[in-house]
Amino acid sequence: MAFQKRVAVTVPAGPKLEHTRARLEWAEANGIPDAWFSDSGAPDTLTQIAALAHYTKTLRIGVAVTPVYTRSPSVLAASANVIAQLLPGRFIMGLGSSSQTIMGQWNGIPLDKPLTRVKETAQLVRTMLTGAKTDFSGATVRSHGYRQAPSENPPPIYIGCLRPNMIEMAAEVGDGVIFNLWPKSALPKMIEHVKIGAAKAGKDWQGVEVVNRAMVLVTDDKEYGRNLFRAAFAPYYATPVYNNFLAWSGHEDAAAAIREGWAAKDRAKTTSALSDALIDEIGIIGSEDEVRERIREDAAGGVHTSIIAPLAGKPEDLERTFAAFTADKFSF
Repeated sequence: MAFQKRVAVTVPAGPKLEHTRARLEWAEANGIPDAWFSDSGAPDTLTQIAALAHYTKTLRIGVAVTPVYTRSPSVLAASANVIAQLLPGRFIMGLGSSSQTIMGQWNGIPLDKPLTRVKETAQLVRTMLTGAKTDFSGATVRSHGYRQAPSENPPPIYIGCLRPNMIEMAAEVGDGVIFNLWPKSALPKMIEHVKIGAAKAGKDWQGVEVVNRAMVLVTDDKEYGRNLFRAAFAPYYATPVYNNFLAWSGHEDAAAAIREGWAAKDRAKTTSALSDALIDEIGIIGSEDEVRERIREDAAGGVHTSIIAPLAGKPEDLERTFAAFTADKFSF
């Protein structure tokens, strides 16, 4: 299966539904084919999608990603069934483990056995969407005797992943994989693990869609953009999930410096570990032509859908960044 190369706007656009509705309508009016929601807290993503679906006509809407710890498989399947009715053929359920900060600190939920929990949840949700009665005893989730009406348009299930084992499981079990915050040099080996995982399931790896949340800023001041990136993502790379990923991707020294700086509550050490060169590998910062070219490079490297997530310090940053990818200005 050959996937169309796509770009997407990121949502939600703010705390109020009207903000996200406006962004969805703007994207559709300007020929952007996708909108992908993040799901880490308020406003609740699955509720938003159900509330706003009828304002769209053509957008494909995905979630990157709903944590598997905060909703049970039956709740996820029940929600997916409703949204699939509202967006037949246009909804993608994205599942993932999230991070220690979001699960442990925000929700008081241990991030135990993340690979197994995500895998078993994806398997169980897929079964529930068929309408079959459950009889599942996993290491992390179980369900017996639950049945819901079958989904006429069961949504594909995509899985968020970073390192080899999770990438391979995501490609094996999921219909697509979702990447985030990777250095450019890591993409080839991430795609190799997609191939390995797909082969485990006897699938053609080219039938596994690769979605990426790209941190983008159109600006004439790259240093301004890099400093926005440092402020936003040094704390991300301090969490074990992303710190281990940064080290695996080939940046062991930066990962160690961030880890040490965070432990010492030394903000300067933590943020300075993200050098200009490393930020330029991860973020996409520059002129309209420069950021568009990088998105095309990512597509050539195996990314099918690039979610444009602006590194916006000001409203005009966001507007300029999204405007670079309207259908009249950008194509693959």
